[in-house]
Amino acid sequence: MQPRQHLEAIARDAPVVRESARAAPAAVVAACPGWTATDLAWHVGEVHHFWATVVADRLTDPGGYVEPVRPDDDAAVLAFNESSGRALQETLAGTDPATPVWTWSNQHDVAFVVRRMAQETAVHRVDAERAGGRDHRIDAELASDGIDEFLVHFLPDVAADAPALGGSVHVHCTDVAGEWLVTTDADGAYVVSREHAKGAAAVRGPAHDVLMVLWRRQRLDTVEVLGDRDVAERFVARTNLE
Repeated sequence: MQPRQHLEAIARDAPVVRESARAAPAAVVAACPGWTATDLAWHVGEVHHFWATVVADRLTDPGGYVEPVRPDDDAAVLAFNESSGRALQETLAGTDPATPVWTWSNQHDVAFVVRRMAQETAVHRVDAERAGGRDHRIDAELASDGIDEFLVHFLPDVAADAPALGGSVHVHCTDVAGEWLVTTDADGAYVVSREHAKGAAAVRGPAHDVLMVLWRRQRLDTVEVLGDRDVAERFVARTNLE
């Protein structure tokens, strides 16, 4: 996907998080234990504010970033969410994606930020919609892009007590382009390749469902698992998502 498409996704999904909180501020967000819809709106606003600042100020180190203080009033929380989202979109739209900035990944440019914010906002839109009793599904192309982002940038962060993977995994979208083979090297580090290849286990299904499984918004049994199920279960459970 191109940065323009990521920006379009942010513009589409960000207001839904806010409006869901406006409609049912105390609704429980199942994917984020202890959070209400208003808490989720504040979190999304904080994230948007942070990355808008990183890009606008061309930060090479986030150490000087001043965190916003959450207001007591729910309406003010939603106003902050809206202003942060607007600032993020305007800043990203006006900045060359190749511009160097700090990120926590090994990709240090605005293109990483645009993609990360599109994916962050899309997944939290699902959280917000579900809190309101709706079953929103992420567009297949965006979800496939999210799987790729997860495998490249999040999968390597393995929980300290996680057992060895013990096999390879083929991840396969059934409704849109997207196939990956995940293996480990001699040191146990993940190696991800974008290819059709047989693994000890295969995790396959519509891109939205596969992405939700990776982000632990859905159980593994909501997609098709072929081969060694134990390997597939370890694969989903090993990533540190705290």
